[in-house]
Amino acid sequence: MEGMTDHAPIGTGNELPGKPTAASRTTLSTIMTAGDTNLLGTVHGGVVMKLVDDAAGAVAGRHSGGPAVTASMDEMVFLEPVRVGDLVHVHAQCNWTGRTSMEIGVRVMAERWNESTPAQQVGSAYLVFAAVDADGKPRTVPPVVPDSERNERRFKEAQIRRTHRLARRRAIKELRAQQPSED
Repeated sequence: MEGMTDHAPIGTGNELPGKPTAASRTTLSTIMTAGDTNLLGTVHGGVVMKLVDDAAGAVAGRHSGGPAVTASMDEMVFLEPVRVGDLVHVHAQCNWTGRTSMEIGVRVMAERWNESTPAQQVGSAYLVFAAVDADGKPRTVPPVVPDSERNERRFKEAQIRRTHRLARRRAIKELRAQQPSED
């Protein structure tokens, strides 16, 4: 697409060809049952989080061309409760890549299994995955190439989230270094 560039990290030695956002995008759909409920009778947030992690993991594996493990989950937001009988669609795509890591964006939609009303968004999350080899060591991932203006925006937003994650980690590490350990 005109104006879109290959976003290989500069100076990382990543010589792999880029992959468009659409190449690894996926949707996982499932019907929620009574076994998925919490004490309030709605679907347990942990069930939804597992679906989110499963869909994101599929995208990370597809994008990286092999195994990838969850490194972190950011901003898991529940907008509406999910109910028994809802058909839940978990849409996931790779928003950003570093040398060995990827941010996967996830949108969770739900609709009644027996109605023709449109699905509504019930949640969203951002997850970071690290690509690993057979020994569990980090391996290089192909750069993601945003294939639309919307995906270019998502790429830039992911860079902001990455900057904040690294700054937060650094600040916590510095604070802990200043204080004696109580453990």
